[in-house]
Formats: sequence, structure tokens, C-alpha cells
Amino acid sequence: MAKPNYQYEKRQKDLAKKKKQEEKRLRKLSKNVTEGGTEPKPDETPPPAEAETK
Repeated sequence: MAKPNYQYEKRQKDLAKKKKQEEKRLRKLSKNVTEGGTEPKPDETPPPAEAETK
């Protein structure tokens, strides 16, 4: 009889959880945009361009 592969099951569970969280984040983001909250949140802003020092 084959042994259960618990690592595979855990990985699949984690992937499903991350997918659900990402969908929820996108839903909230689109909700903010449709309500007129076009102002980006601090964690969504791109990092500032680094100035070259010579």
C-alpha cells in the first residue's frame, strides 16, 4: 500500500490559500479604484529610482 504524500497535500493547500488571498487583494484593489480611491497605497508604490553617484 502506498504511503500518503503529506508534503504534496500541504503544498496544494498552501497554493490554494495564496491564490484565495491574491484574489481577495485584487477584489479590494478594484473596489478602491471604482470608488474613486485612485491614490496608491504606500506598499503599492514602486521603489524610487536610485540616483547614480559619481
